[in-house]
Order: sequence, then C-alpha cells, then structure tokens
Amino acid sequence: MTRALLLLLLAGSPALADRQSFPPVDEAERDPTLVAFRDSLSASVAARDTKAVIAAVCPDIYLSHGGSGGPEEFLEYLDPATGDAQEDQNRETYWNDLETTLSQPGYFDDEGEFWMPHQWQITLPASLDPFVTYFVTGQNVTLRQAAEPGAPVLNQISHEIVIITNYRDDTDYQPVMLTDGTRGFMHRDFLWPMTGHRAAFVKSDTGDWQLCTFVSGD
Repeated sequence: MTRALLLLLLAGSPALADRQSFPPVDEAERDPTLVAFRDSLSASVAARDTKAVIAAVCPDIYLSHGGSGGPEEFLEYLDPATGDAQEDQNRETYWNDLETTLSQPGYFDDEGEFWMPHQWQITLPASLDPFVTYFVTGQNVTLRQAAEPGAPVLNQISHEIVIITNYRDDTDYQPVMLTDGTRGFMHRDFLWPMTGHRAAFVKSDTGDWQLCTFVSGD
C-alpha cells in the first residue's frame, strides 16, 4: 500500500475525518509490456474467450479466501453456459466483474505487482468496517438531498471514500455519509465497494505478465 486514508472515529461526533480526494492515476504506462498484456487479456475477456483467459493466469491464481485457487477453480467460474438460468447469470456477472476490474486504472506496489483498481491502495483503519465503505469512482458526482434524480443538489463529490451502512440492491440512489459527516444520496453507478473485486498482474520468472489475483471480500 502506497497511500493511506486516516479515518479517526471521533466519539460523540458524526464526523470521521476531513474529506480527502484520491484521483485515479494509471501507472500502467510505465511498462509497455504490461499495457500490451492488459489490452490482450481485456480483449479475450470481452470476447468471452475462456481458453485465452486461462492461458494468461498464474498456476496458483488467487480467487477466493477459502478456495484452492488455480486455473481449475477459475475455469469453474468462467465455464460456458449450462442451461441453468441462475448459474448462467452468475457466470455472466463474474465475466462482467472481471472485464470491469481490468478496465480500471491501477498502480504498482512495492513488490512490482500491478493492482487494479487504483483505490485498492487506500488503507482503511481497523476501526472502520470495510463492508460499509465505498469509493466514489467519478468526477463531480451529484450528492442529492433525497433518493430521486430531481432532488436538490447538496454537493459534487469526486473520488472520495463514503460510508453506506444500509446499501439496498433494489434502488438506484443509496444513502451515503461523507467522512465529514455530511449525508445525502448518490447513484449506485458511481459507488465501488472497498471489498469489491480487485486484480493483480505479476511478472513471471521468464518475464511474462500473468493474472495472479482476482478476488473480492475483506
């Protein structure tokens, strides 16, 4: 982690800390071979080319906090349609999450691994539950007074941490709290959970980039 967000829980106050913005910076351009690998893998994912995607991963790719990992487990997530509507939907959601994650700006960590999305480098304190913490992915995202498109505008938010204690899957506008205690509603399209998917590319001993992590959770 190369940058820290220090949120101090203040007793008796709704404020957590001064607001901070973390604009996205994509460091991939530092290595043209990485850019080429990411572009190629992204194209394979967009085409739903399972064989090409599996060929681009580490032998021990990390996929879950409880699974065995490896290409075999990855293949189970990416497997072609089975005819079961729910399983097919789960697989398409997984492909979409992979495609979206690989399209995000990323950063190099201290070991030379390349991680996406860039906000994964923000360090949250142990006192803050990561499962209620979200990152605002857009520039000048509208914070509204109520959960509807025409509600009065309270502020414009760019690349900040917000808290959502009661996220609802059945509504577009989510109740958020900024780190200074300001409350309002924001469209879900601009909210990325800090426990959401992240991916890491690692260069092998032969100098080839590989996808070695694709995981979500704390």
